Amino acid sequence: MGSTRTPAPFGRGRRTVLTAAGLVAALALTATACGGSEKDEANDKPDATTSQAADSGSGEVKIPSDIADRLKEHGIDVDKWKNGAWKDWDKDKWLSEAEDFVNPVIEGLWKPDRMRSAKEADKTVSVKDATAAQDVSDPEPAQVRAEAEKTPYHENAAPVGKVFFDSPEGPAVCSGTVIKDVNHPGRSNLVWTAGHCVHAGGNGGWYRNLVFVPAYNDLGRSSADLGSASATEIAPYGNWWADWASTSNGWIQGGSQSGGDGAAYDYAVLHVKPEQGAKSLEETVGAALDVDFSAPSAAEAGEMGAWGYPAAPPYDGLQMFKCLDAPGRFSLGSGLPTMYRIGCSMTGGSSGGGWFRVLNGKTVLVSNTSIGPMDNTWLAGPQLGQDAEALYQNMSKTYGGR
Repeated sequence: MGSTRTPAPFGRGRRTVLTAAGLVAALALTATACGGSEKDEANDKPDATTSQAADSGSGEVKIPSDIADRLKEHGIDVDKWKNGAWKDWDKDKWLSEAEDFVNPVIEGLWKPDRMRSAKEADKTVSVKDATAAQDVSDPEPAQVRAEAEKTPYHENAAPVGKVFFDSPEGPAVCSGTVIKDVNHPGRSNLVWTAGHCVHAGGNGGWYRNLVFVPAYNDLGRSSADLGSASATEIAPYGNWWADWASTSNGWIQGGSQSGGDGAAYDYAVLHVKPEQGAKSLEETVGAALDVDFSAPSAAEAGEMGAWGYPAAPPYDGLQMFKCLDAPGRFSLGSGLPTMYRIGCSMTGGSSGGGWFRVLNGKTVLVSNTSIGPMDNTWLAGPQLGQDAEALYQNMSKTYGGR
């Protein structure tokens, strides 16, 4: 995303009041308090059941046999991979098929300085693309100024965090949300994000070294102050490595740098494990959100809120922001599914961040940030219907019990 126009005043009145009573309240941490004994236990106790994060004491990373086998199938040497061969983005080595995802833990790779160096991973829509299907899109919404989330984040938006990964261009960042696992209640290890935060789409493959950090930079410190921040302030619940990722075939086959035909299918689910720790993500964070797969129309959905960590100017990716607006319809083509669109000034880095609405008195995830224009006046996200639910259920049933 490029330059940002001067944001319009943030909306006030009944809409904001409803949000304060619904979206914001329901996002707040409801169980485990940051800094309490439960969190300390979860972060300090090595997980005896996983070899991915096991450390022999010499710094050597152990890679599970199933991941090692998948690497070998593609002619990739396991020892060379963990010692830096993952930096080889040769087309023949860049695994792209749905079943090819591999993400062995490299403990200590994502240090605070490396996290701060990560650049936004966004999809920018040109004016031509944005007007390609005006007949099925509602008028462009007025820009809504993103509002900074209150700190500490673990008390106000605990399920929201940052997704870090490596791409051919270097360390990159998106946003994500802790979601509930319907088949493993209270013990979810699932994270919702955008497809383009895990896979490059039709012209590439799976990104590497995917890590989720809930409530990143808990106190919202500036770059100057973050250098002296403690590890707990930077990653209050630790680093969570994706041991599996799923995104839609629509994104893998049709996704592109401008969203392309895959934009309406630009969603993904991660199954994660702690770099250190034994408890599940939901138990550790103390909060998770249900996903709404009913795909309500924009007119039926009511107000939505988008949360994330915008990283492109004028933002720097260190603070969490949110936008609240009533959605309209948006499509990149008359033959493509309709997406949601809201006014929002958030930039790249907010990609993958959850969109929430109040349903039957509780906050649920209904979409995620996918694409936006170069002047950063609005965001669009996919409707989550049967295909998205099937992807979620497969992830839950196949990997949720790990």
